[in-house]
Amino acid sequence: MWITILRLSVRNVMLHKLRSVLTMLGTILGVASVIAMVAIGEGSKRAAVDQIRQLGATNIIVRSVKPDPGDDLGGVASATSATSSRVLEYGILHRDFDRLTATLPTVREAVPIALVRRNAQREHRRILNARILGTTPAYIRIKSLAMRRGRFLSDPDLRSTANVAVLGAGAAERLFGYEDPLEKAVLIGPGAYRVIGILDTQASGSAMPGAIGHEDFNNDIYIPLTAAQRRFGELQMIVRAGSLEFERTQLSEITLTVWDEDQVSQTAAMVKELLRQTHPRQEDYEIQVPLELLEQAEREKRIWNLVLGSIAGISLLVGGIGIMNIMLATVTERTREIGIRRSLGAKRRHITTQFLLETTVIAGAGGLIGVALGAAIPLAVTIAAGIQTALSLWSILLAFGISVGNGIIFGLYPARRAALMDPIEALRHE
Repeated sequence: MWITILRLSVRNVMLHKLRSVLTMLGTILGVASVIAMVAIGEGSKRAAVDQIRQLGATNIIVRSVKPDPGDDLGGVASATSATSSRVLEYGILHRDFDRLTATLPTVREAVPIALVRRNAQREHRRILNARILGTTPAYIRIKSLAMRRGRFLSDPDLRSTANVAVLGAGAAERLFGYEDPLEKAVLIGPGAYRVIGILDTQASGSAMPGAIGHEDFNNDIYIPLTAAQRRFGELQMIVRAGSLEFERTQLSEITLTVWDEDQVSQTAAMVKELLRQTHPRQEDYEIQVPLELLEQAEREKRIWNLVLGSIAGISLLVGGIGIMNIMLATVTERTREIGIRRSLGAKRRHITTQFLLETTVIAGAGGLIGVALGAAIPLAVTIAAGIQTALSLWSILLAFGISVGNGIIFGLYPARRAALMDPIEALRHE
């Protein structure tokens, strides 16, 4: 009986192809919009979460921040009638690093970073104002970087203030092209540095001291911290129209790694208190906790998916209402058919089953077409716009399930109305 009713339902749907397609259209667009919107939103949020996760869930990052010019910085300023100069002192100090590592028992490892800007050159190739990071060998472990060739900085390099450099993947390509950079010399500022290693390509933000940004950090160059301090010092000169400014920053960043994720929040609070004692008058630093950013991003991701799903679910609701509207019209058109079937012995449950199966066939077919369209849209967006998307199985199953459920729910009333018709009145219908 069920197979017979199903065949009859499919035949009735195929009798009016255009009307059936138009009835499916709301379901198709609803399912496709749910899948596509969730995939695009999931992709963008996943990229942000992965970027934050690369900073390390057990890391605490303390960065030097340039204060507002109006703050009381304790700097030295002098002026003449034509030009003015000023030394601006701010940021994290070496004694801050020593105090944090000596005071906090929850810290497993700590890495100081000094960032300077210098031109990097290899023959006719040049990177203007390149980011030069003076750091320690532990940097590669804390930042979860990977070597492509060669090695990273070592303790002997640090002790001997060796003129060695590790190039990011982008810096190696820009300075050497297709030439092998290992054991070659590169000019950084006035000095020559021997290339000892090349990092693998990193996602944007993974190698940045401190926070996520829009700069390509594959162009970074890493040298021993002692070499950066001895060769470049702490004083940076900034030339502006009519003025000459100097900035002195001892450390650009300190990255602390704690033993366990459960200790991150407590350690961050202790770091904040210790730095407040040594920096009482100015906010020349900031503390970033990737674990907190990760948890916040996860919460925003869930809310975003809920909002997108709710918006797209409205399309499915509209599609269900369209199905019910068409089925009510179909019941009216087929009143005489219903009367004939009842007079031949069909029971009310048979009529109800027939019309419910017809609405389920329409909704199921629309759902399948919508799934195919919804899977194609994120792929087209990725190819055309380069935006990361993430197609999820749960969104496909949810959208298709809702579409079939819509067909059943919105088909109940027309099916019940058809089943409750009086057979004699139905046979008299013209």
